[in-house]
Amino acid sequence: MIHSKVCFKCEVSKPLIEFYKHSQMADGHLNKCKECNKKDSTNSRNAKIEYYRAYDRERAKDPVRRKAASEISQFWRQQDKRRAAAHNAVTRALRAGVLVRCPCVRCGAEKAYAHHEDYDKKLDVMWLCQPCHKQRHKEINDGYQEKSTHSRS
Repeated sequence: MIHSKVCFKCEVSKPLIEFYKHSQMADGHLNKCKECNKKDSTNSRNAKIEYYRAYDRERAKDPVRRKAASEISQFWRQQDKRRAAAHNAVTRALRAGVLVRCPCVRCGAEKAYAHHEDYDKKLDVMWLCQPCHKQRHKEINDGYQEKSTHSRS
């Protein structure tokens, strides 16, 4: 039984778990590793970003997707009521002129969103563009997972 194979892109031998399953391949896995697949996918999307953004906008209009988004949003609000209250407080403060939208504090992008480090401090926000905002949440989640891992030891 084969336990590893060589990726044709990066030419590195990796365990089979590092390759996506594909029923039409002899060993049941693609010849390109997951990492190379992800890089190719990202590069392809970035090369045709306007096409994919238009595609995503149209896809979001699908009634099934709208319903799913609504359900996710309702679940999100119910999961932590402080989060929804903090977001509503920021919206009201922006309308009243109490808060002013600023560029992203990390990269300077003009379009930025309010990020709360602590939902109990409703108007204490950090302005982050979407990619930086996602990155900040990844950092927070990675830190949380590290703490969880250390506490189990």
